[in-house]
Amino acid sequence: MYVILMYDIMMDEKSAKVQRHTFKTCKRYLTHIQKSVFEGNLSELNLMKLKSELKKYIRHDKDSLLIFKSRDEKWLEKESLGIEDDKTSNFF
Repeated sequence: MYVILMYDIMMDEKSAKVQRHTFKTCKRYLTHIQKSVFEGNLSELNLMKLKSELKKYIRHDKDSLLIFKSRDEKWLEKESLGIEDDKTSNFF
């Protein structure tokens, strides 16, 4: 399945550690697109692993993480305004 993941970490004294662990975990599974946005194809099992690992770091009372899922990336259309750093060619 095709996944777009984005997170927002609340800035406080522990946020640097949370952000670092979250970023490294996402980078192992997905392609880093922009700041806290990742995309890529994952199996159901790898998506479950990713979410399980992220639950260790995301603070449910301060941070947020969104995951959009689609059966196929070709169902999505990408439009960019401003500087475009196209790290993937998954969108048409």
